[in-house]
Amino acid sequence: MMKTRDDQARYRAVKIITGMKFRVFAFLLSMIFIFSCADTPRPAGQQEGKEDRKPSKTKPASSYPDTIIINSPSAVFYTPDSLQLEKIKAITEPAIFESTMHECFYQMRNSRIVLKQYYAGIRIIEVKNARYLLFTRQNGKKEYIDLDAQNDPCGIILFDTRKAPRPADMTNIETELGFYFSQ
Repeated sequence: MMKTRDDQARYRAVKIITGMKFRVFAFLLSMIFIFSCADTPRPAGQQEGKEDRKPSKTKPASSYPDTIIINSPSAVFYTPDSLQLEKIKAITEPAIFESTMHECFYQMRNSRIVLKQYYAGIRIIEVKNARYLLFTRQNGKKEYIDLDAQNDPCGIILFDTRKAPRPADMTNIETELGFYFSQ
């Protein structure tokens, strides 16, 4: 069967168009690859080789070197002192600082409510103007916790005289208290 000139012309046109589509697709794919590997532009005024400054991930040091001694089953709530709070505020973005302080307030309030309601025998200790906690266990073993090493500006540490003290997650305080004090 013989192909007409029109059929041959259509066949060549389809072949050319298909080849062009493939080349355009390959070109676009290579351009995407090249641009994705390109170095990101630096903001105006920033020199090459210098890292972006990011706030320190560690909490500023406490203004007080005092030690609180704890020798009974307790829930120790710690917050920064006023000077430490100012230092934290200075190195943190305002929105993040406000959000963190808001979260601390409500989580600590909820934790106190749960403790008073379900664990009335656990002593609540508030620590603001001290840096160290000295826990004395029944067996005479003593354990120190440096609150400056706790990266959260506020928190809770659970202590039962039979076990080592343990920082607790305030968002999940009911479960934390149950696991720690029931074992």
